[in-house]
Amino acid sequence: MSTDTLRAQLAPTGVLRAGINLSNFLLVSARGPDGTPQGVAPDMARAVAERLGVPVRYVPYPRPGELADDATKDAWDIGLIGAEPQRAAQIAFSPAYAEIEATYLLPPGSPIGSLDEVDRPGTRIAVAARAAYDLWLERNICHATLERAPSLDASFDLFASAQLDALAGLRPKLIADAAKMPGARILPGRFMAVQQAIGTQKGKDAAAAFLRDFVEDAKASGLVARLIAKHAVQGLSVAPAA
Repeated sequence: MSTDTLRAQLAPTGVLRAGINLSNFLLVSARGPDGTPQGVAPDMARAVAERLGVPVRYVPYPRPGELADDATKDAWDIGLIGAEPQRAAQIAFSPAYAEIEATYLLPPGSPIGSLDEVDRPGTRIAVAARAAYDLWLERNICHATLERAPSLDASFDLFASAQLDALAGLRPKLIADAAKMPGARILPGRFMAVQQAIGTQKGKDAAAAFLRDFVEDAKASGLVARLIAKHAVQGLSVAPAA
């Protein structure tokens, strides 16, 4: 596929517009003096633009659901977001370039001892609405009740104030949350791993194939590992080869 064809699909305006989820602190770990997002995800987007030979422009979103909602609105050319089946209805995802473990934080004195014990009648789980792990829980939780909050921090506040039975979240964030609740503990293991990928709009077959190859090369060449090290991110790991 020629570079001109790829540019026509991925950067029709001459600039690669990259949708960035600002709420994932592992992937957007800082801001520049002008507010420009910095971190693994922005750097991955910049690397895609460099491969295409075009400049990059970041399109920031406060939450991942809002980024996904704009998939059909010509608001971005690529979106860096957790790949989930619900989102894949409108977004063609690359393989994952990185992954993050999701598990549960339990309040002091909780009798729950394992991941399997969480999904039981009467158990109430706090979760950030429309996070990738919330979408997974929605598909997989059969007996417990999900109680949603609008953001990561709000999900901890709900967990604490409503005295819920568990808080679902990404392990690095739960470690920080546990420090605010003496006696709380994090369950070992994971109920899923959020697969961080690069998506584009459905129907852009050449673009999707390019992104697939780009991500596999970025993992194999060590680029993803170097970006994780560059930004000193703890809790983010390179995804295995597809």
